[in-house]
Amino acid sequence: MIKILLVEDEKLMRVGLKSLIEGIGDVVAEAESGKQAVEMYRKTHPNVVLMDIGLPDITGIEATKRILKLDNNAKIVILTSHISEPEVISSLQAGAMAYVMKDTGTEILKMAIKSVNDGAMWLDAQIVPILREKNNGVIPPRQMSRAAFKEQHANLTAREYEVLKLVVDGMSNNDIAQALTISEHTAKAHVCNIIQKLVVDDRTQAAVKALKEGLV
Repeated sequence: MIKILLVEDEKLMRVGLKSLIEGIGDVVAEAESGKQAVEMYRKTHPNVVLMDIGLPDITGIEATKRILKLDNNAKIVILTSHISEPEVISSLQAGAMAYVMKDTGTEILKMAIKSVNDGAMWLDAQIVPILREKNNGVIPPRQMSRAAFKEQHANLTAREYEVLKLVVDGMSNNDIAQALTISEHTAKAHVCNIIQKLVVDDRTQAAVKALKEGLV
């Protein structure tokens, strides 16, 4: 079970979230404020922090920064109803590994928690357009050169690199097919191959990984 610190100022929301994540996570601590979140992290050392942004003292973004000062390996999932560009960008620059909207489905939330626990980044599809426009410095890069990353993923074909760039641009399979003058079936096959080779769950995560690690 994944040990989770749940940071949410509304009691009913905390109760609901605990019920939703039952089966994959064990809520080992709860916090109603940002400062309390930092203190509870210090005491419990959870695997994943589920962090709201709007808290009564300091924001979840500031709490994220403070937790990462305590432990730069902390894994923090922002779970919020906020989708403003400044909050998305500030959350990722602070070091959060996931940004999930509160209106998301239960299985998607579980997937985000599992992905972050495994060391991967997970972003809600709703915020990808913001990242495409504002990616300069938004997602902290891994300590790996572009050349090293490409060498690690040298099994991507030249065509797959082309398709990946279009996926990052937000194109659908149909759009990709038209841009490259191939069938939609072929475009879909390329996307599936890319997802498998990059070891991610979907095209959104493939785009995020490509941006984060300098592949495109």
